[in-house]
Amino acid sequence: MSKQIQLFFKIILCILGAWLLFDIVAHFLVEVLWFEELGYLPAFLIRFQTQASLWAIATGTSSIFLLANLRLAHKLKHPPPPDSIDRRQRKRQKIASSLSLSLTESIVQSRQTAIVPHTSPPIPERAALSLNWLFLSVLSLGSLAGLIVLHYSKIALNYWQPNFTLAKVTPPLPPPFDLTAVGKILSESLGQGWGIHLQWIVIAASVLLFLFADSFYSVAIAVLLSLLFGFTLAGNWTRILEFFAATPFNHQDPLYHLDVSFYLFRLPFWELLYFWLGGLFLYGWAACSLTYFLSGDSLSQGRFPGFSQQQLRHIDILGGLVMLSLVFYHALSVIKLVYSTRGVTYGASYTDLHVQLPVEVISGLMAGAIAVWLFYRGIYHLQRDRRHTKIRHPLTVILLVLYLVIFLSGEIAGNVVQSLNVQPNELERETPYLQHNIAETRAAFALDRIDARTFDPQNNLSLETLQNNHLTLENIRLWDTRPLLEANRQLQEIRLYYSFQDADIDRYNMQIRQKGQSQKQLTQKQQVLISARELDYKQVPEVAKTWVNKHLVYTHGYGFTLSPVNKVAKGGLPVYFVQDIATKEEGGTLRLADEIIRGSIPIGKPRIYFGELSDTYIMTSTRVQELDFPSGQDNAQNTYDGIAGISLSSFWKRLIFAEYLKDWQMLFTQNFTPDTKVLFRRNINRRIRTIAPFLRYDSDPYLVNADTQEPESARVGNYLYWIVDAYTTSDRYPYSDPGKREFNYIRNPVKVVIDAYNGRVNFYISNPDDPIIQTWQKILPDLFNSLEEMPASLLEHIRYPTDFFSIQSEQLLTYHMTDIKVFYNREDQWQIPQEIYGEELLPVQPYHLIMRLPEEEEEEFILLHPYSPRARPNLIAWLAARSDGDRYGKLLLYQFPKQKLVFGVSQIEALINQDPTISQQISLWNTQGSRVSQGNLLVIPIENSLLYIEPLYLEAEQNSVPTLARVIAVYDNTIVMANTLDSAFQELFKPRSPEETNEAIIRSLDELNERLLEGITPEN
Repeated sequence: MSKQIQLFFKIILCILGAWLLFDIVAHFLVEVLWFEELGYLPAFLIRFQTQASLWAIATGTSSIFLLANLRLAHKLKHPPPPDSIDRRQRKRQKIASSLSLSLTESIVQSRQTAIVPHTSPPIPERAALSLNWLFLSVLSLGSLAGLIVLHYSKIALNYWQPNFTLAKVTPPLPPPFDLTAVGKILSESLGQGWGIHLQWIVIAASVLLFLFADSFYSVAIAVLLSLLFGFTLAGNWTRILEFFAATPFNHQDPLYHLDVSFYLFRLPFWELLYFWLGGLFLYGWAACSLTYFLSGDSLSQGRFPGFSQQQLRHIDILGGLVMLSLVFYHALSVIKLVYSTRGVTYGASYTDLHVQLPVEVISGLMAGAIAVWLFYRGIYHLQRDRRHTKIRHPLTVILLVLYLVIFLSGEIAGNVVQSLNVQPNELERETPYLQHNIAETRAAFALDRIDARTFDPQNNLSLETLQNNHLTLENIRLWDTRPLLEANRQLQEIRLYYSFQDADIDRYNMQIRQKGQSQKQLTQKQQVLISARELDYKQVPEVAKTWVNKHLVYTHGYGFTLSPVNKVAKGGLPVYFVQDIATKEEGGTLRLADEIIRGSIPIGKPRIYFGELSDTYIMTSTRVQELDFPSGQDNAQNTYDGIAGISLSSFWKRLIFAEYLKDWQMLFTQNFTPDTKVLFRRNINRRIRTIAPFLRYDSDPYLVNADTQEPESARVGNYLYWIVDAYTTSDRYPYSDPGKREFNYIRNPVKVVIDAYNGRVNFYISNPDDPIIQTWQKILPDLFNSLEEMPASLLEHIRYPTDFFSIQSEQLLTYHMTDIKVFYNREDQWQIPQEIYGEELLPVQPYHLIMRLPEEEEEEFILLHPYSPRARPNLIAWLAARSDGDRYGKLLLYQFPKQKLVFGVSQIEALINQDPTISQQISLWNTQGSRVSQGNLLVIPIENSLLYIEPLYLEAEQNSVPTLARVIAVYDNTIVMANTLDSAFQELFKPRSPEETNEAIIRSLDELNERLLEGITPEN
């Protein structure tokens, strides 16, 4: 019976091992096939080879080091008393005979061999440590070992649980195990409720395994820790490759005069090396020390006999390695002073250089001296006249105490100097470091490239001036993304399973007929909102969520809407240039507003197989036709004919995909044909992050409709592409203040284009001057294309990324100040204006305009953001980012004269809401069942003047379709609320005769401002 049980367990183990191996091979082969399909197999192989090598080196080296030291420790440990040996042998024999496991027998034999008395000296009668001190030592070392395992486990899990949001694309550098890490573990545990129990169970289990188990468990934990080291270093493959392919910045830091590339590419490597070796040496020392303390059944006997000479030598050498790693730690700490947060600014300050720097240097020298002394003791210093020794090593203790005193006194001395010397004379002491912080922060966020100019509003607009700027006026955004999306969801979703995830601002060249010349056409830029009609499988009714529907039928979205931002249809609804889906008898195309739009916008068959909502894998070209689009009471059907997908023509491919996707119905379905392909990772955000995880990506991919003249796109009639901006970032730029972000350096060097039908991904370099992207060009030369290779029709739609602009805009609130005294006193601190959006008070977001900048001759696509001074609501400046042609990427900052009052966003909002007639009208609309929402208040520069435009939307409280109810325009000394924007301009700039009648409300801004200053509330 025992042989049968043994055979059964052997078979189970073999099956589990084979299954694990099959799963690993299946994942690898699927990744190879997927990257090969996209043409990025070389990039994947470089990544895989690097990760596999790092894992093998870190795991192998760590295992050899820990297992060799543990084996030596078990060889040198004190043998247990004879009665303890007999008791253990009887117990193990009983367990082995009851289970009849050969594996247990082999373990028993190995343990018996390990505990057979050897050449260790006899145990002295007098104990070196009492039971209390022994228990405290064992508990401390066990807790230390448990905390190390817990710390590195959490870091490894963080690296191998990818999160595809913007902030988590590249995990931060792993923190080493030190007092800060221990404090973080304890604080997180205390704040996690039930999490504290799980974490402390892990720690307690580690202690108990050491206390009551034998060498098998200590070996298992050592192997586990080695695996954790391997996985963590493999997760940092990008930093290793950057180290060997570093590109110089040709810019030195102001403190140590090292090239910035050292901090961005070299320093992370050395930090990673310390993270590994520091934890490895510390755990090895703790585990071996604990083994010696527990030897001879010391806890059971109630006494510790003391260390033998060989044990001391072993511990001394391991202790020397620990101290040597501390030398490395202090050397890194000296360099990392450029990231100090002590003092008034970010980066090394007066106290850091005059107190902390000497402390780190002296501490490092002291740690080095202790390491040398311990190595000397362990290798050469043999005390042959004593077989055992008590724990009394005066010189070692003195050096350690002196080291701790110096190390801990640094923080105290720094606080004293900061409080008594620096703070009373802060500006004088910190002036050079403030200068470093300003210069490096501006460089890291590209603020030093902003062209600053003066804008002095003259308020000299007229109808003639407006006519000269008609393109700007015709592109004033009356439709925000939120009300347009609500209208789309009510009017354009057509079926439950369609969804509009987002609406994106863009500009298109529209052909227009010139008045009076029907045969002559002109091309004019038109700002539009484009929104993809994607298929959201989550919206499919539960009863219809079958395997066939999920993977064979509901495969793609269809079409998009295109709306001009400034036009309003009857009833206040948005105008659609592109909308609906025609019936299958009409060819399933989208409905266009007129033939002019047909000549400007290529439509074709706008199927969306890859998008923001595409989160299922699908099989195409099967015996089951796909749902193409709804057509009346019926549905049109389609079979995918694009180039995306991996063939499932062979059984082995179906087998590995079934394992990879954990979908075994793929093996048994009868719906597959020899042409069937599988399409997965169809979500564009996950798709691009899998290919290039070393980049950060913009939070707003935007859809573009363009004819790229590619034969494949023309064949299938697909003209939809997604464009995503990609960033290179780092948190290692010296003296650059990150603010609330995880990085303190950012550039936008890459534009990613994804084919919505074929899933092809192309990376185009738009800023080749960035050293980080130059480094990655060396590492992955086949991944990137130059911007000149992007099709011209797509190149017209690239834009300055909003996320990048927002980050720069936020940094500029403080770092526009370059004068040291002004910066220190925050005399000219700016803030983001507040506006009422809907019914909430929110910061003004950057917004796009087609406008002509001052001193320019033609209109262009601009991203604009206004500023107000701190504690005052008026306007102080506005920042503009350019997106067209050779001017792409240039930033202009227009500052208003400080001695002149320019109404700010919140002031205009207050004046609007203060007007009794406008307020009364809004209150009248806000009756039961409906509400008025205030849209974005736009500040629009026109020549040397400013216009303020705000739309008002009326919507029902339930199932609302927002309609544009009124437009409010403010200029100079007048505020107007009218039905349309044209009417508002007429009332602002054209005298009205008494006979003319209209519904516009016209108010003097002076009167409203006086009422606002007097605190008079609106009349209801």
